[in-house]
Amino acid sequence: MHERIVGLYEENAAAWDRQRGRDLFEKPWLDRFLGLLPPRPRVLDIGCGMAEPIAAYLIGRGARVTGVDSSPSLVAMAAERFRQAEWIVGDMRALALGRRFDGLLAWHSFFHLAPEHQEGMFARFAAHAAPGAALMFTSGWARGEAIGRWEGEPLYHGSLDSADYAARLAASGFAVVDHRVRDPECGEATVWLAQMRPASGLDGSA
Repeated sequence: MHERIVGLYEENAAAWDRQRGRDLFEKPWLDRFLGLLPPRPRVLDIGCGMAEPIAAYLIGRGARVTGVDSSPSLVAMAAERFRQAEWIVGDMRALALGRRFDGLLAWHSFFHLAPEHQEGMFARFAAHAAPGAALMFTSGWARGEAIGRWEGEPLYHGSLDSADYAARLAASGFAVVDHRVRDPECGEATVWLAQMRPASGLDGSA
C-alpha cells in the first residue's frame, strides 16, 4: 500500500487542496524551526504538496523555499500560487539535488514511506543539509504500519520506533533539539526537530 501513496495523492490532488486545513496549528513548531535558521534561509520542503499552508508560511517569513513532491498536479498548484519559489516533481526516496539547505522539512510526508524506506532517508537528509542546518519531520512513535482511509482507499503510514529515529539522526550527524510524541497542541503530531552538528564533518570540510 505504501507504493500506492504517490498515485493516490496525484489522482485526488483537487480533493486534497480542498480538504487541507489552512489554520496553521503547526505555527509554533514552524517558528521554532525558523528560529534555528539564518535570515532568508534556503529551505527544502520535502513532500510540499500544493504549498499551503506550510510552505506559504515559510515564504511569508522570508524563506527561499524549494519544494519537492511526487504529485505533478500538486506541484503545478504550488508553482502557480507561489512563483517566487522553486517547485520540483520528484520522489523523496530518490532525492539528489546536489546542493545543501539551511533547513529541511518533511511534515506529514515522510511518514507515508515504508519503514525500510524511511531508514534510507537519513543519508539523503544529511546530503542536503548545510552545516548547522535544521531538520524537522513528523513520524509515528512505534515501529510498524498504520492504515487509514482517504477518498475511499487505504492510506498508508509507516514508522520506526523512537529509539531508532534518534539513533539514525545521531549517525547522520544530527543532534535532537526537541521531540514530542503526539503533541496535543499540534493535532497529535509526533514531531522531531534536529540540527546538524557543525563538527560532524558531513559538510565535507573536516
